[in-house]
Amino acid sequence: MLQLDQELKNNEYPGRGIVIGRSEDGKYAVTAYFIMGRSSNSRNRVFVTEGEGIRTQAFDPSKLEDPSLIIYAPVRVLGKETIVTNGDQTDTIYDGLKAGMTFEQSLRSREFEPDGPNYTPRISGLLHVEDGGFDYAMSILKSDQGDPSCCCRYTYTYDKPRQGEGRFIHTYMHDGNPLPSFQGEPKIVKLEGEIDRFTQTVWDSLNPENKVSLFVRYIHLETGTCETRIVNKNQ
Repeated sequence: MLQLDQELKNNEYPGRGIVIGRSEDGKYAVTAYFIMGRSSNSRNRVFVTEGEGIRTQAFDPSKLEDPSLIIYAPVRVLGKETIVTNGDQTDTIYDGLKAGMTFEQSLRSREFEPDGPNYTPRISGLLHVEDGGFDYAMSILKSDQGDPSCCCRYTYTYDKPRQGEGRFIHTYMHDGNPLPSFQGEPKIVKLEGEIDRFTQTVWDSLNPENKVSLFVRYIHLETGTCETRIVNKNQ
């Protein structure tokens, strides 16, 4: 099991990342989503609440360049399902679930982002909380080692997550040109503390120059009530 703060501190540019797991005290389903940026367009963003979820928004609308891959709803809620992704595939999953499809089936219509030569992976997560129980799934859609002619699709599912344990998936292995896509299974990470401590730990561990925004949610397994924290570098 890895220390999440060390994983973040030792990676200057993991890009965008999703963490899902069960809190240290066992009472909450936990998810976190962060975004980072190298360009002025990517850094010109904040998270804002939208319904039960969130949306990215330009901090300074006058400086917004291409909104196509940076303005989207990373988090949406459908009944007992919480969807967390790094792009507009949030809406694809939401619509698919409403139509009776599975998480994996919903993503069959999507692939990595069209931003060659990086071909940024689409990473997604789905939390299901019901009757005091909790399970989740994670997905990554990426090019075949930088070859956009093939989309590699991986889905990981986790039943009855253990206390204080989560999985962490992010878009890039590290900084580079082109940016190298995430490899392997989602990393097993330790989840420590209540929501404010966890939020502060993650935010403080992200590279100070590249970090942009962070979303954290704790969902009480017995009641289904949520606690949410949003941190934006641009205030």
